[in-house]
Amino acid sequence: MTDPRATVAQACRILAMEGLVEGVLGHVSVRAGENRMLIRCRGRDERGLMFTDERDVRQTDLDGALTGAAEGYAVPNELPIHGEVLRARPEVNAVVHAHPPAVLLCGVAGLELRPVFGAYNIPAMRMALEGVPVYRRSVLIRRPDLAHEMIAAMGDRPVCVLKGHGITVTGASVEEAVVRAVNLNALATITLDLARLNARPEDLPDDDVAELPDLGSAFNDLSVWRYLVAKAHSHGM
Repeated sequence: MTDPRATVAQACRILAMEGLVEGVLGHVSVRAGENRMLIRCRGRDERGLMFTDERDVRQTDLDGALTGAAEGYAVPNELPIHGEVLRARPEVNAVVHAHPPAVLLCGVAGLELRPVFGAYNIPAMRMALEGVPVYRRSVLIRRPDLAHEMIAAMGDRPVCVLKGHGITVTGASVEEAVVRAVNLNALATITLDLARLNARPEDLPDDDVAELPDLGSAFNDLSVWRYLVAKAHSHGM
C-alpha cells in the first residue's frame, strides 16, 4: 500500500506540473483517522509545491495542531479550508486547494462554467451540468468562520470556485480530488478561450447528454491519476 504522505506529496507535484499551483501557494490534505489529517506544510527549506516530498506532509488535528515530530514546520495559513471541510463532510477524505489561473479569470470576469462540450471531457461536462458553486469573497480563508461561509456556498458539491482566489476540491481519495481539480481547470480553460473568441455556444442538448456514459471511477479517476503520475515521473517529478 502506498504511503499516504507519498500520495499527498505526489499530488502537490502534479498540481504544479499541470499549472494549478505556482510557487509555495496551495495545499493538499487527506483524512488520517478521527480528528486527524495529513497536510502539506512548509518547512525551513521550503522549495514550493513542485518539489514537495514526504517530509513536507505532516499530521495535524483538524484545528491545525501539529502532532508528532514536526519541528521547523508550519501549517498552511488556510488550514481551516481542510479542517472544516473534513469536519463538516464525513464522506470527504481529501481536499485540494489550488489557484488555477483560468478559474481565477473566469471567476473575476463572471464567466459561468457551462456544459458546452460533451465527449471531449465527460467528467468536466457533468461537473458543469450539475453546477459549479462560487464563494464570492476574495479573502484568505484563515479562520473557521470564513471556512464555514465557503462550505455553505459549496453545499454538497465536490468543487467550489473561490472568486478572486482559487478553488476548493474534495474527493473520497487524494486521487479523485486531484483529477477533479484538473477537470475543473479544463472546464475553465475552455470557457475562457471561448470568451476570448467572443463565442457563446449553447449548452449541450439533453439528447447528447443522455448518450454520454459514466465510465466509472476506475477510468475517470484512477486511469487519469496513473497517467498524471507517469507524466510527472517523465519530467523527473
